[in-house]
Amino acid sequence: MSVRPRRTLLAAALAAALALTGACGGAAQEAGSGPVTLIVKTFGQFGYDGLYKEYEASHPGVTIKEENVGKLGDYTPKLQQWMAAGSGAGDVVALEEGIISQYMAKPDQFVNLLDHGAAALQPNFLEWKWKQALTADAKKLIGLGTDIGAQGMCYRTDLFAKAGLPTDREQVGALWPTWDAYLETGKRFMAANTGAHFYDSSGGLYQNIVMQQSDHTYYDTANNLVIDSNPAVKTAWDKTVAMVKAGLSASIDQYSPPWNAGFKNGTFATIACPSWMLATIQKQAGPENSGKWDVAKVPGDGAVRGGSFLGVPTQSKHQNEAVELVKFLTSAQGQTAAFKAKSNFPSSPQAIDDPAVQSFTNPYFGNAPVGKIFGASAKAIRPVYLGPATVAIGDRVTNALTAVEQGKLQPDEAWAKAVDEAKRLVK
Repeated sequence: MSVRPRRTLLAAALAAALALTGACGGAAQEAGSGPVTLIVKTFGQFGYDGLYKEYEASHPGVTIKEENVGKLGDYTPKLQQWMAAGSGAGDVVALEEGIISQYMAKPDQFVNLLDHGAAALQPNFLEWKWKQALTADAKKLIGLGTDIGAQGMCYRTDLFAKAGLPTDREQVGALWPTWDAYLETGKRFMAANTGAHFYDSSGGLYQNIVMQQSDHTYYDTANNLVIDSNPAVKTAWDKTVAMVKAGLSASIDQYSPPWNAGFKNGTFATIACPSWMLATIQKQAGPENSGKWDVAKVPGDGAVRGGSFLGVPTQSKHQNEAVELVKFLTSAQGQTAAFKAKSNFPSSPQAIDDPAVQSFTNPYFGNAPVGKIFGASAKAIRPVYLGPATVAIGDRVTNALTAVEQGKLQPDEAWAKAVDEAKRLVK
């Protein structure tokens, strides 16, 4: 894709960021500051390589070093250790939506971005995204939004054709207006005996379903644990168990070697895919499977799974420069560039409506109009409150579903185990 228009837009965004930070002495090039190396801690794929190069080119003396941990599950405990120790977090840290709430209780661990002119940037973010990083008294902002995990459903066109199902993405989306309809489509697929399962992992599917059920999941907005009293959670569990009982799952742990290989080998025909998952699918399926994967609408209404923020720990020795970089990366133009690079869907209304996003197609996925598909999903989103240990509790529920898939526990036993572990986790 051409980068010339992006450079022009990014230059304008950079000029605006400099105007906002100048009064704070935040420009990295102020007299006597000397060379600066900014350490950015991330997980997954944020799509910032090109942006880093552009920023370094316009900021002589600034070097950016990204230290990527890989999986969120590995990153989260490391971040907790760095923040507790008061060292090791570098200058900019990624905060996934499921873990940011635990840091809202300790906002002093992060630079207050409102002290660096960030209030002027509020219109550049979806309102609910902005509020996720804002303290209850609205006096401290610990991060600026990057992406939102707008939902879609990815599927293998060759396996659908083999099963006698439609392959056109509009017709495929029409197969499953609801998750119950998705279950029935899965039964049709399995009856065709293609040799593949209908989907990859019940844990991954459950995470997508639960985010559509209510405005909260395991915690209410007062941070009371409600995993066993919020009917939305049990509804998502029951819908997922029904799919397990129907034999639709390949029963593969997400991000395991067999799961990675499954994309390449056609082990499963569908995967609930937040926008950021597209980069993972392309990486694991490889060039030989280009055009075999496509993207349709997700069952039910749009929802979010994942999405992150960038914050500056107070332990950073280059706070002003780090804030400037965060503003640059999370600008509408920066989010658009990250979407083009790694399919991370923007949290900026300006970026979402940008023709460059709305008209964007992904050649690997049969030129699917991913900008429109995920844009429609994003606009149907209802904000979901996530409490302090949401990620850890979700892992327990996922483990319980895996035990059901593997025949180690009956559904009722697994549910009771997940609830018990959640309660012990937050004591």
